[in-house]
Amino acid sequence: MSKDIRIRKGLDIRLLGEAEKKTSNAIKSKSYSIKPGDFQGVTPKILAKEGMRVQAGEALFFEKTNEAIMFPSPVSGEVTEIKRGERRKIVEIKVTADEQISYKDFGIINPDSMKPEDIKAHLLAAGCWPFMRQRPYDVMASPEVSPKAIFVSAYASAPLAADYDYVLEGKGEELQAAITAIGKLTEGLVHVSVGKNSNTPFNSLSGITLHKVSGPHPSGNVSTQIAKIDPINKGEIVWTISPQDLVIIGELILTGKFNAERIIACGGSVVKKPKYYKTRLGSEVATMVYDAEVTSENIRIISGDVLTGTQQTPEGHLGYFHNAITVIPEGNDYEFFGWNKPVFNKISPSRALTFSWMFPKRKYDLNTNTNGEHRAFVVTGSYEEVFPLDIYPMQLMKACMVNDLDAMEQLGMYEVAPEDFALTEFICVSKQPHQQIIRDGLDLMLKEIG
Repeated sequence: MSKDIRIRKGLDIRLLGEAEKKTSNAIKSKSYSIKPGDFQGVTPKILAKEGMRVQAGEALFFEKTNEAIMFPSPVSGEVTEIKRGERRKIVEIKVTADEQISYKDFGIINPDSMKPEDIKAHLLAAGCWPFMRQRPYDVMASPEVSPKAIFVSAYASAPLAADYDYVLEGKGEELQAAITAIGKLTEGLVHVSVGKNSNTPFNSLSGITLHKVSGPHPSGNVSTQIAKIDPINKGEIVWTISPQDLVIIGELILTGKFNAERIIACGGSVVKKPKYYKTRLGSEVATMVYDAEVTSENIRIISGDVLTGTQQTPEGHLGYFHNAITVIPEGNDYEFFGWNKPVFNKISPSRALTFSWMFPKRKYDLNTNTNGEHRAFVVTGSYEEVFPLDIYPMQLMKACMVNDLDAMEQLGMYEVAPEDFALTEFICVSKQPHQQIIRDGLDLMLKEIG
């Protein structure tokens, strides 16, 4: 099979405010937050208590069904708040950081000479296991199983996403250490996908199968790459992991420390100085947004990209798996007869009264306005134009909505994650919450079928 992946179906959403390839240290965050809700399917059991002091890498909670899976603090300091929701559900744990970060020492290891079970034990003890995600179901990987392959997508095609070639610059040693370690956890291959003309450290690494990706978004989604390289069949399991998470694992192997540093792209049309920031997992978004200088007050701050991220307040915190902070105008203004006149300043896959198809390289200043109201599904055939998987997206979503497990299996539910439906949600004339529909369907399948 060819190692080149060319995606034809999709839609590039080009937005103003792309981060300049310039990295600054983010302002020191007052608090850092770890949210159990970032880890799909996890039931947390708390270890930390308010007033307790922790080191970076020390566990704050663990997974109820598998006590070996630890979730560590990104910094050393004092646990200042354990926020609970309904029925005392743990919503987030906040840690106020020390001026000088101290690390729990997990010891330097040599993965070349270690057995797979020893590598697993080391990653579990140091809190790096939550970085490993499993398909099907898009949940945290189980350490009890061995995947048929591991996939790393080092090509970001989402709007205003961090450029992996840039953020991974100089991280070849850490990446190689991590690849050597996780490569022992599967009997199959470690597949890494990069841009077609990418200048990435992965080009010189051993122990991987490298794939060159080209085409519009969602070519960077790992589901798209899995479908082209080694599709998931019923009963099979694959793991996925982000490149920046590999860096954290590699640094753990080389230094014995859980160093939760991450380089974040902060951009958007209302950001005056869009650029990259070096920060830590769970830091306050205000430490980057205010330094980048926002030019408007009527804004929406998003942890992640505009298609799959989560809305945050300035006092909110960076999501555990997010590599970007996006700031765009709030869409609470409405156009008079906006549905009945030519549109020049918006993106649309349709050519009916829209003209974005004439300017494929143009960048747009889009806001959060949905330009319509929620209604029943309208059959237009537009979903299939931007959905590159060999799946019928509307039929699959309808099967999820009526909880038809047999139909969900037959229509390819094992191959998808919510992010794969972000584009169909973006262009949906019915304004249906596609990603939430798929997430609910995956949760139902995991509960009923396992």
